[in-house]
Amino acid sequence: MNIGIIGLGLIGGSLGLALRDMKLIDKVSGYDKSEQNAKDALELGLVDELKSFEEIKNSCDVIFIAVPVEGIIKVLARLEGAPLSTTIIDLGSTKERIVKSCPASLKSQFIAAHPMAGTEYSGPKAAFKELLKGAVVVLCDDESMSQKHLKRATEILSHVGMHIIFMDAVSHDHHVGFISHLPHAISFSLVNATLSEEERRNIFLLGGSSFAGMARIAKSSEIMWADIFRQNKDNILGAMQAFKAEFAHCEDMLKNERWDELSEWMKNAHQIKEIL
Repeated sequence: MNIGIIGLGLIGGSLGLALRDMKLIDKVSGYDKSEQNAKDALELGLVDELKSFEEIKNSCDVIFIAVPVEGIIKVLARLEGAPLSTTIIDLGSTKERIVKSCPASLKSQFIAAHPMAGTEYSGPKAAFKELLKGAVVVLCDDESMSQKHLKRATEILSHVGMHIIFMDAVSHDHHVGFISHLPHAISFSLVNATLSEEERRNIFLLGGSSFAGMARIAKSSEIMWADIFRQNKDNILGAMQAFKAEFAHCEDMLKNERWDELSEWMKNAHQIKEIL
């Protein structure tokens, strides 16, 4: 198979590296609207060759879309008219709006996927071959999806080393609103609050592993995450309300010196050890 990747950053570039090692793949072609990203991706060996958008649209058996989620909607519109034999797979972190935006002519060949993998870094230079290995990928199944294209997608993603689960798009966006998107909102808020109250010197000297761990994801691309927050606004706001209720409960116990209750509340959170 000939593979095309639109978007050669962390996810697209890491996928390209993994695909180039697969025997069932003949060639991996790439496209990025940033000429510098495209040049870096080719020099780093993330893809075999660069092609124009139209060349990828018309010549690849499988096309992966690895751009920010608002961009995915625009890319899908540009892919109208692609051969019906082409499997189109998006790799965005939100799903409901993307699925709804998919042109009717592409519905049978479109696979909505979300690889639960990433780092706080972005761009082709952040890509590495093992990023997706062992990660979960959510496929949001749709009744109009062709089983041929679904089988091809699951075969490729399995060969990359990913664990596939199926979920409807609405449920996906609700769950990731809590488990993925809320932590980013908390991290961005924590860092901005700290920067507004503390001198950089104190942050440097006193920022131990706990602060560094919570602040790490605030280094993530604002372009990518602003798009995600825009598309999954309602679910993120719902998650924020639940978080604020717990935070207010913590504040109340602290103000009123209910230390035993506070200790039990903290102990309850230890259940996460059994899950993660």
